Amino acid sequence: MTITAPAPRARRNVTVLVLAQAILGAQMPMIFTIGGLAGQSLAPNPCFATLPISLIVLGSMLAATPVSAMMQRYGRRAGFVLGAMSGALGGAIGAYGLFTASFGIFLLGSLVTGVYMSAQGFYRFAAADTASDDFRPKAISYVMAGGLASAIIGPQLVKLTADSYVIPFLGTYAAVIAINLVGALLFLFLDIPKPPVPEEDAPKGRSRLELLRTPRIAVAVIVGAVSYALMNLVMTSTPLAVVGCGYETSDAANVVTAHVLAMFAPSFFTGHLIARFGVERIMAIGLAILACAGLVGLSGVALDQFFVALVLLGIGWNFGFIGATSMLAGAHAPHERGRMQGLNDLIVFGAVTFASLASGGLMNCSGGAPQAGWASVNLAMIPFLALAGAALIWLWLRPKSPSEV
Repeated sequence: MTITAPAPRARRNVTVLVLAQAILGAQMPMIFTIGGLAGQSLAPNPCFATLPISLIVLGSMLAATPVSAMMQRYGRRAGFVLGAMSGALGGAIGAYGLFTASFGIFLLGSLVTGVYMSAQGFYRFAAADTASDDFRPKAISYVMAGGLASAIIGPQLVKLTADSYVIPFLGTYAAVIAINLVGALLFLFLDIPKPPVPEEDAPKGRSRLELLRTPRIAVAVIVGAVSYALMNLVMTSTPLAVVGCGYETSDAANVVTAHVLAMFAPSFFTGHLIARFGVERIMAIGLAILACAGLVGLSGVALDQFFVALVLLGIGWNFGFIGATSMLAGAHAPHERGRMQGLNDLIVFGAVTFASLASGGLMNCSGGAPQAGWASVNLAMIPFLALAGAALIWLWLRPKSPSEV
């Protein structure tokens, strides 16, 4: 097979999206580091500590289909600018909630922030829009690698801003507003054509149900949803577990930094591994690494064990989620893009919403001590890993149709 160099337009778009992932994406590790701690200080019941993070993911789930439809009609740039402005607005509402000590207002800010998280989820698909078939997995992987910078920028900004005001974490939310306003300017340089208006006789594509019945699409959605949901389940409860076990907030930020670095650092070679060994094998390895993360989490609550578990969690997510994204991107036609990608993220972030809602309850309300809650979080991974693994095995073993051979 001849590998051709990526076209200039594809390289340009990947560059813009990598920078967007690095700069705008920094707000997500910031919010995930402090969201549960801020929620714990405002919530009337500690079981609701992670509800702010759950509302972000719920907002992302609810926004996935309309944001995808908007991009299908008006182009990627419009959707990404909308996401950045929603991130700024959500940060402003969250800051006001902290200022007034209102848990309800703080939750509203989280819900609005979810629109940004939804738009960010389409960066990986946008990377594939102008990429050739052989460059597509690498383009997706490079854009995901932009999160490596966000993994450094976000937690460091938390350290600088968390106590910069009398009200804890208020400065962090002010920084989130600035990140979104500055980062939105990047999309002026994006060069992805708007999808053409379909002719009356243009193919309509498969329905959502028909798409989900396609084996490769179904398995990609399942593995993507499980990988992301389990990563969120464990990461959301990690700051609560670290601080609850007697360590400092700065220790929690360092663990989250190591985790997010592990999420995105493999992206420099994940696309190459997919091209060489096949997407199914990389997804399977990702699920196996996620299982290892759970085993380390169950082994104890020393600070080193938190670091190792969260690093493995990040690597497993990377292989599972990038693999699922690559499989999905090649399993539907261009005119089905808006329908399928919106449906995929609706399902994925629906699963993540459930996981983040469960995280606080498992961590704070399933045992008398943080150690018991942390064990419950890691045990909860087992049935979902079994589901994703079974789906992948079924795809391997099922008879192939002539078009798949």
